[in-house]
Amino acid sequence: MKAVYSEQHRSHDPQFFLVRGVVTRTTEQPERADRLLAGLKAGGHALVVPTAFGGGPRAQVHSPDYLRFLAEAWDAWVALGDAGPEMIANIHPVRHGATYPTHIVGRLGWHTADTACPIGPGTWAGACAAGDVAATAAQLVLDGEDAAYALCRPPGHHAFRDMAGGFCFLNNSAIAAMHLRQRHARVAILDVDVHHGNGTQGIFYERADVLTVSIHADPTFFYPFVWGHAHERGAGAGLGANHNIPLPRGTGDDDYLVALAEAVKTIRAFAPGALVVALGLDASVHDPLAGLAVTTDGFRRIGAALARLGLPTVLVQEGGYLSDVLGANLAATLAGFEEVR
Repeated sequence: MKAVYSEQHRSHDPQFFLVRGVVTRTTEQPERADRLLAGLKAGGHALVVPTAFGGGPRAQVHSPDYLRFLAEAWDAWVALGDAGPEMIANIHPVRHGATYPTHIVGRLGWHTADTACPIGPGTWAGACAAGDVAATAAQLVLDGEDAAYALCRPPGHHAFRDMAGGFCFLNNSAIAAMHLRQRHARVAILDVDVHHGNGTQGIFYERADVLTVSIHADPTFFYPFVWGHAHERGAGAGLGANHNIPLPRGTGDDDYLVALAEAVKTIRAFAPGALVVALGLDASVHDPLAGLAVTTDGFRRIGAALARLGLPTVLVQEGGYLSDVLGANLAATLAGFEEVR
């Protein structure tokens, strides 16, 4: 399986992270990519440089005002003259009867869901590169590859159409899905990150052409808290095209595979032409966020189950944080997929 990767991710190096009122360094560090690259090397995967697609793929997913904000944000922040080293909002309007702000501080709050997406001088460049990585992997599949892996950083599945959140700025999985929609009338996104893919759900919630399925730690105790519950099934034309499978804290391999079998059944019933896997490796028993307890062998079994769907597949990297087995978990997932395909 070919793997798409860009060194441009290193331009995004966030520092701030707020955990239960305690300020610490974020777990979404550039070193994540180094450990994932080690996993790709161990699996013998060839690296592909992404194509520069320009604004088209991201404009298929995100609103013009949001993309304009991200492109202009850092320069406007620096121009204030007295701002901090990263852009972190002190206001998050819930938009009830609200007016779109013109000041950069107001726009920052409008376009961020939480404080876990600090913007620095290289964030826009890194996010655009990640979007290109996702689109390139999708293009490889459109061009005939059975499957391709996109090493995206920063991740993307918490990014809504017009709002960043949870380390995410551009929704890479949604970008890959929309790129596949050029040829396939129906596409499925299966999110196996420990966190619910709330941004992906929001983007496609009222659409019938993209199925969104997410297996994640129960949001009653885990981020994002207010999205990801089982009763959220889509709306309007998209009613029934969203399926959430929340799991108890500490769920291990066997019970996770039962949930995955349920997700596979849902995807088969939808009959998509292609599949995007939002590949969070933070369901690992060794991940510092400690929500679920999947082992390295469990990830191999997950990869094999995904392959049995028999669909053209784009695997887009989402979460998975600094642990000694991060690279091994990626290698195991891709190896499990390849053993079947």
